[in-house]
Amino acid sequence: MPATAPLLRLFLFLCGIIYFLAIHATAYQFREAPQFYNSPDCPSINYDDAEGYSHETSICSDDAVHVAMTLDAAYIRGSMAAILSVLQHATCPENVNFHFVASASADAHHLRRTIANSFPYLRFRVYRFDDSAVSGLISTSIRAALDCPLNYARNYLADLLPTCVRRVVYLDSDLVLVDDIAKLVATPLGDHSVLAAPEYCNANFTSYFTPTFWSNPSLSLTFAGRNACYFNTGVMVIDLQRWRTGDYTTKIVEWMELQKRMRIYELGSLPPFLLVFAGNIAPVDHKWNQHGLGGDNFRGLCRDLHPGPVSLLHWSGKGKPWARLDANRPCPLDALWAPYDLLKTPFALDN
Repeated sequence: MPATAPLLRLFLFLCGIIYFLAIHATAYQFREAPQFYNSPDCPSINYDDAEGYSHETSICSDDAVHVAMTLDAAYIRGSMAAILSVLQHATCPENVNFHFVASASADAHHLRRTIANSFPYLRFRVYRFDDSAVSGLISTSIRAALDCPLNYARNYLADLLPTCVRRVVYLDSDLVLVDDIAKLVATPLGDHSVLAAPEYCNANFTSYFTPTFWSNPSLSLTFAGRNACYFNTGVMVIDLQRWRTGDYTTKIVEWMELQKRMRIYELGSLPPFLLVFAGNIAPVDHKWNQHGLGGDNFRGLCRDLHPGPVSLLHWSGKGKPWARLDANRPCPLDALWAPYDLLKTPFALDN
């Protein structure tokens, strides 16, 4: 048995504990969000049932905006806030379709009902993700939450979503938008790029990989001829057709398999994306991912916004705004997340 197997089982066990505890957190109830309507200039999509998916022509419409997110009990409160922020700031909210990926071991019925109760008019589907697809490929990293299988579901969106869905925006659950998501969806991908994301070329790119990686010529040459920069995978515009044609899921999995044989990186699901895409992605303005508001992966200390305009606030890192608000120890920027929190207060539950 590989030496890493006991550690892998330990981290999967910890994921299970987190999920178990989170189930109790979802005993809280969420308020119903207001219904949002298209502006008069929005194209009309003919939906025939409450979920909007009775005919393929509706979900396959070129006028539909597709958003993919993972969904689990631990982050459901963040997901609800993210959904509300997308709808509230969209010019054509009725044309936004959500695709939620949930672990096959999760209570998908409960998650689906929670979303539907707060957003009764939302166009959405829930897809079951088989944890076993990646559980044997996960290497332990610096934070247990990064090692849960669902964190790798973004690798498989092209397989999970209907083949007629050609472009999707992937969003993490710890963010809110303050701008129209249609602008992000419309990001030009050029003739060859598979995905678009804000790049951060001032970050120390080499630190994401181990000395073993950089000392091996056949590995370090991976980035030869590429202006490889760090990008955060919590906000991505993905061309699913190009992804499928290029079989990029297999490319990511191959790097994960190599990682199991010789440790070439330290941080969860991000490095395989960097290995495959860094230096070959379409640029997105930094305003679409003001990331790192959750602090680092160890302490989660308060951080300020990066200079410049803001269209999306992202609490990546250890500290989550709902947890800090509940602990009565919020960071100043957590006040920007609070208006999107749909959790009912104990006082409201008594009414």
